[in-house]
Amino acid sequence: MTAVRTRLTRLGHIAICVQEVQRAVDFYKTLGMEVAWQDEDWAFVKAGNDGLALLGPKYAAAGPHFGFVLDNLEDLHRYFSELKDQGATATGIHDHRDGTSSFYAKDLDGNTFEFLAPRTEDAAQLLGC
Repeated sequence: MTAVRTRLTRLGHIAICVQEVQRAVDFYKTLGMEVAWQDEDWAFVKAGNDGLALLGPKYAAAGPHFGFVLDNLEDLHRYFSELKDQGATATGIHDHRDGTSSFYAKDLDGNTFEFLAPRTEDAAQLLGC
């Protein structure tokens, strides 16, 4: 398998499963994290530009993973094409309700990772781009 040649510059988030979204948000706020996004089934808390996605039991779009942040959609599409050309297992590119687009893939050991890019100015600010 040939390596993707572009250098990644940011591991932007880790996503974990939680039993109760609000309880988890309250806990991470006590550690000094700020709420960037919260909905009924998931929340995103930040420490600086990096974040923690708190996935509630009703959240069905993704499970535990880590996410690389890209600056733009062009890079997202390039990574998607390069990984698919290498034979990597990947979902299709999809839009999120927070103004970002992404796809999920698996590494050689089966760990799930995400490539994420902003579609809107608000999402770019959320991601620290």
